[in-house]
Amino acid sequence: MRCPNCQYEDTKVLDSRPVDEGSAIRRRRECEKCEFRFSTYEEIEILDLSVVKKDGSKQAFSKEKLERALRLPLDKRPCTEDTMRKLLSSIEIDIQRKAKDGEIKSSEIGEIVMKKLKKSDKVAYVRFAAVYRQFEDVDEFKEELKKL
Repeated sequence: MRCPNCQYEDTKVLDSRPVDEGSAIRRRRECEKCEFRFSTYEEIEILDLSVVKKDGSKQAFSKEKLERALRLPLDKRPCTEDTMRKLLSSIEIDIQRKAKDGEIKSSEIGEIVMKKLKKSDKVAYVRFAAVYRQFEDVDEFKEELKKL
């Protein structure tokens, strides 16, 4: 790890701590040349995972696309960046568990997101469900609300 202060190539790890319920790790580091101290944050990255769309086409999994899909229903909700990061990490872990042979259906991702949002923020859940489930009329929307 390169020092952000002097750009020296070697730093040593002083302390490591799991964060976000063990899905990431925070490391406290020190430059061996200038003794500058800084922290790094390492998290799980899903590699080589294809998302199978409704029409059968495939595309690479995108954490950024998942994050955008989460931010919309959580807009103007009491959701901190830390909460968002934990939610995103939790969803990614479930996606990895559910994927088979390096593939997962987009519908399975949608269901995972719905399950997590339902637990964390019911308003965001309803917002997401309204778009994801593509309700045809108000009665379908009311039925979903009754389930809550």
